[in-house]
Amino acid sequence: MQVSINVNGEQRSHEVEDRTLLVQYLRDDCELTGTNVGCDTTSCGACTVLLDGESVKSCTVLAAQAEGSEVTTIEGLSDGEQLHPMQRAFQANHGLQCGYCTPGMVMASVSLVEENPDPTEAEVRSGLEGNLCRCTGYHNIVQAVLDAAKEKQGAAE
Repeated sequence: MQVSINVNGEQRSHEVEDRTLLVQYLRDDCELTGTNVGCDTTSCGACTVLLDGESVKSCTVLAAQAEGSEVTTIEGLSDGEQLHPMQRAFQANHGLQCGYCTPGMVMASVSLVEENPDPTEAEVRSGLEGNLCRCTGYHNIVQAVLDAAKEKQGAAE
């Protein structure tokens, strides 16, 4: 079947099998490999992207279900060389180690702060429960999200 999806601001159209997952479409057809496949069971969140502004695990969505939608991957988050505030916060707070979970963690964090612009530490921890990091104790990740939220609040004032 033919699918047409706006990916990172660019209209993409490809012929795919009916059972093609969005993560496979992004990696294989769009050649955007920042979205990682970590578990294939929706447990880890490494494949998290924004689908029409909402974070979703792209291993749970068929490419056909995203037909006509807007998808933002980690590659589409920055503005050229200018990192997104969440990316800068992850970098400044050492919110990554091996980096495998980082794209999904950043995308979930962007969505979290969009939905809750002034989260508490507990709300950040709860909001990121579906994203696993096997390298850290989450402290730096949580701090990065809190810092990005504060930066966003400052920019809005």
